[in-house]
Amino acid sequence: MTRDDAAALAQRLLEAWNARDLDAFMALLADDVEWYDPAMHAPPARGRAAVRAFADAVIEAFPDFTYEIQPPICTAPDGSRCAIMWRITATHRHPLRPLSFAPTGRRASFTGVDVIDVRGGRVTRILTAFDLVAPAEQLLGTSLRPAPGTWQARVLVTLQRLAARWARRRHR
Repeated sequence: MTRDDAAALAQRLLEAWNARDLDAFMALLADDVEWYDPAMHAPPARGRAAVRAFADAVIEAFPDFTYEIQPPICTAPDGSRCAIMWRITATHRHPLRPLSFAPTGRRASFTGVDVIDVRGGRVTRILTAFDLVAPAEQLLGTSLRPAPGTWQARVLVTLQRLAARWARRRHR
């Protein structure tokens, strides 16, 4: 596969994702595809069924999302890998499965990178990387990196201390 072929495959994949055409999206994936995403409950999703379940959950929770490519798509000389910078904008309208995080009704916009591996004209791996704190802060409407001494900092420290106490008791 050439660089241009790989870039075109990545472009078609992302167009299908934006169009919420999961049949077209899935048709571009290898049977043994893996998708690593920090927003997943238990990454990675392995195989088409797991990828489809994750994609369905995202589309259900964020029905208005848009995935904008920030050009250029960078492709390995042999066409085996593409790196794509992107911006996602979405509103949390429905519970996010499988944990069923309640919808906030808030809108988030954040950037990240997808690294897409290609073999035999199909996508074999998607590695999604982004700062999970940025969209979480936007969707929750509070800072998860608050300034020391603020009420938000006191709440986060209290939650961390409770979690640490629980962790210590589990590992005794």
